Amino acid sequence: MGRKKDISKMSPAGKAALAVVGIVQVAFAVLAFWDLARRGPDELRGPKPAWIPVILVNWIGPAAYFAFGVRRDTR
Repeated sequence: MGRKKDISKMSPAGKAALAVVGIVQVAFAVLAFWDLARRGPDELRGPKPAWIPVILVNWIGPAAYFAFGVRRDTR
């Protein structure tokens, strides 16, 4: 197994990059929750409550919601 990394030993640029990645991840989840709250049940695949725990999975959850949860009818 690999060693645990200590954030205090990271360079300032590494800390800044880690902070940006974290902020983007949280913003992606907030955007998915905001979208879920605004959409009607007929605009989603599956029930709304089922998407809540999915969105909570880092990166994959919000991406799955936008890729598979939102209906995009091409009429």
